[in-house]
Parts: sequence; C-alpha cells; structure tokens
Amino acid sequence: MNAELPAWLAPLAQQLEPWVPALTITGFVMALASCVAIPWLLLRMPADYFTESYLPHAHRGPLAWFFWVIRNVIAVVLLVAGILMLVLPGQGLLTILIALMASTFPGKYRLERTIMRRPGVFRAANWIRRKYHRTPLKHPDGHDEDIIDGD
Repeated sequence: MNAELPAWLAPLAQQLEPWVPALTITGFVMALASCVAIPWLLLRMPADYFTESYLPHAHRGPLAWFFWVIRNVIAVVLLVAGILMLVLPGQGLLTILIALMASTFPGKYRLERTIMRRPGVFRAANWIRRKYHRTPLKHPDGHDEDIIDGD
C-alpha cells in the first residue's frame, strides 16, 4: 500500500492504518445517524429560518444553561462527524449545517446562510422537506427555489 503513495504521504498512511477500521465503522454509523437526524431537524425548522433574524436568549436559568451546554457539546460532535463525512460516507455538508444550527456562537447565522447558498445543499434540504409535504425553505438571498437549478 505504501509503495503506491507519494513519499510525503507514506508516514501519514502508516499512522492512520490502525485507525482505518474504526474510522470506517464511525463513518458508516454517522451516515446512518445522519439519515435520521438531518430530515428530522430540517422538517422542524421554520421555512423562513435562513431569511429571518433569530437572536439567542441571553438570560437563562441554571437548567437552561445546562441544556445549552449539552446542546453545544452535541453540536461539536456533529461538526466533527460532518467534517469526517466529507471524506467518509455520509452527508458531510448537511451534517455540518445541522451542527451549526444546533450550536450558538458569534457569526453562526452568517455561516449557516453561506452553506445554504450552495445550490446542492439548498436543493437537498428542500427535497427532504417536499418529500414530507413541508413548505420549502426560503433561500437566504430571497430567490425562488426554481431559480436555483444549476450548480
């Protein structure tokens, strides 16, 4: 295997070789999980999520802060999984988008809108919503879905 790789890549391949089975299984599990989580979250969001401004709540009680921390920890796990799915099986960009939507950090909505401006991501999200008879998401730039046909 290492004979076919460029010299600069061979040491990295040797380091990753013991992890290939675990990474493959993780990628497969995350691909299956994304098949459930992504549609569930896309169906729950309002159609104007990417066009309206949403402000996080600054005043929280102790229980709300606990759930906020749990939510952000899950978001970090989804973000890592989404990044892995860019090279492993699964919906990497959509999983990253879901991780961003579940988290809270400065610039979050700007980044979500940037991802949703990608025609393939926008079409995939609305395909899922149409499949379950939900109103299509509004495009962040205000375009109709029919205008966003080509990549």
